[in-house]
Amino acid sequence: MNHHIITPRMKPLSARRSMTLSVLDVGTSKIVCIIAELKPVADGEALPGRTHIARVLGIGHTRSAGLKGGAVVNLEAVEQSIRHAVDAAERMARVEVQSVIVNLTGGRLGSLKQSAEVEVRGGSVGLRDVERALSAAAQQGMRQGRAVLHTLPTGFSVDGQGGVVDPGGLLGQRLGVNMHIVSADASAARNLMLAVERCHLDVEAVVSTPYASGLSCLVDDEADMGVALIDMGGSTTSFAVFAGGAIVHTDAIAVGGHHVTMDVARGLSTRIAAAERLKTLYGSTVMTPADERELIAVPLVDEFERDIPNHAPKSQLTRIIQPRVEEILELVRDRLRHAGLGAEAARRVVLTGGASQLNGMHDAARRILSAGVAPARVRTGRPLGVKGLPEAAKGPAFAAAVGLLVYPQVAHVEHFEPRASHSYARTGSDNYFARVGRWIKESF
Repeated sequence: MNHHIITPRMKPLSARRSMTLSVLDVGTSKIVCIIAELKPVADGEALPGRTHIARVLGIGHTRSAGLKGGAVVNLEAVEQSIRHAVDAAERMARVEVQSVIVNLTGGRLGSLKQSAEVEVRGGSVGLRDVERALSAAAQQGMRQGRAVLHTLPTGFSVDGQGGVVDPGGLLGQRLGVNMHIVSADASAARNLMLAVERCHLDVEAVVSTPYASGLSCLVDDEADMGVALIDMGGSTTSFAVFAGGAIVHTDAIAVGGHHVTMDVARGLSTRIAAAERLKTLYGSTVMTPADERELIAVPLVDEFERDIPNHAPKSQLTRIIQPRVEEILELVRDRLRHAGLGAEAARRVVLTGGASQLNGMHDAARRILSAGVAPARVRTGRPLGVKGLPEAAKGPAFAAAVGLLVYPQVAHVEHFEPRASHSYARTGSDNYFARVGRWIKESF
């Protein structure tokens, strides 16, 4: 058995062809399936970095079951949830789903920076030299027990001269490459793929959730100037840093909106469903003078499991929610600082995911992530550039699902490991050197 795996790779998307695509957002609180048609558009008509526009044909979503911390803990329950979401999308689109692009949030998402240098054969840099450098960097990034999700080149050097965008044809003796590798626990990736495959669906690619969310939410030059994207999900908060037009760091913590709900349920002695409703309707991270006077109805449960009406000041709810939200944001801040990326988080922040919609979240993020430096610009990230989304799916809770529709348009920038000894079968047979050439032409 292999100690590490490379998840399936997307067949590069032709800039001139339309295609029907199915994606599956597998979260701890909900599972979403979207079927969409991708149509090529002329330059200037699509958002930056995109070649197609997506039109939703069908969408289905259901309450998630069998997942904890973004990882599969009950295979049969996850399978049933996936089947319900896919079935709803199929009936709406009147299309049968054969394969899906799926996202992964759990499994200890992590980043690794690798550099490699190879000797240039022939005096000037050719595609084979580029391929050897990319392969060398990717091989160094393999770790026992880890599944490689993304291998993203971030820059080249020739004879020690960095900042090279396109090394093709340059004269030199040594070619270097820097690569960002995103990985997760191999068991988490395998179990997620197994749950999908038990529904008789092929997995076309596995995409890290914060990368998918960034693809759907970031606007204009945010990715170039530097931005921290924080996707606040049900039981996991994942985050990514984008700089220089590329994703440069990925991480996740196993705390999310469901933990806030559980705190409310315990603190107010109510059912979990009632706690979720109270959090959604009245939850806030900021205390106001009126909160002490405003009363909210909190259903208590007696020994006969009857809901007994009770009232509590809104301030009591805020005092329960505030510490947990601050803990989540402090953990994110500390992780980013440990990775040497605290400055990016302090300048510009995009909050997305269902749990980001709590009242006062912007103020809390600005205060905690910018501690000791100038306040960050914080905004809510919503999915952009997709037609036909129902109104209910236009919020931050659906950012990752829509990002999976964008992913095929940028998948060609990733390094495709040519050796299959440590990888699952990959779809498509497009020539590897053609992919490298296209990446050099289009990615910067």
